[in-house]
Amino acid sequence: MKKTISTFIMVWVPWILLTGFELNEMALGAVVALILSVVISKQLDYEFNVYSIPKAFKFIFIYIPIFIIELIKANIDVAYRVLNPKLPINPGFVRIPTEIKSEYGRLILANSITLTPGTLSMDVDEENVYIHWIDVKGTTSEEYQQNVSASFEKILGGIFK
Repeated sequence: MKKTISTFIMVWVPWILLTGFELNEMALGAVVALILSVVISKQLDYEFNVYSIPKAFKFIFIYIPIFIIELIKANIDVAYRVLNPKLPINPGFVRIPTEIKSEYGRLILANSITLTPGTLSMDVDEENVYIHWIDVKGTTSEEYQQNVSASFEKILGGIFK
């Protein structure tokens, strides 16, 4: 029950912040949040506690803006490569080590890598993320990590242990 209530709050509050404080919107949001919280809390195994609130704020107000900046930079790079076919590309598969031990943290890291153009997460294991990269820069796993996931992993490591 605790998971369902906390999931309801974590879904309903952003709904209210995004749609406004009109009674109709709040009621519709409550219904949607209730349905989602019942389904989500039964399917996922997670724990919500008082320490989750600062982590959620860190994710929303620090990680998402950094992700958006990296997303814009990657879009510009790929668009430039498309518009200028003389630019060399060096595609390849690389292994990027990660210190994030949480399944959710690795999932968010892999999805963040995939969502930035020019990279595609292919597989994730306990210690690595395997990606296809449109322009491989570097020769070692540590250099790959610096170029692809260091900005994401630094913040995600503080949120997901």
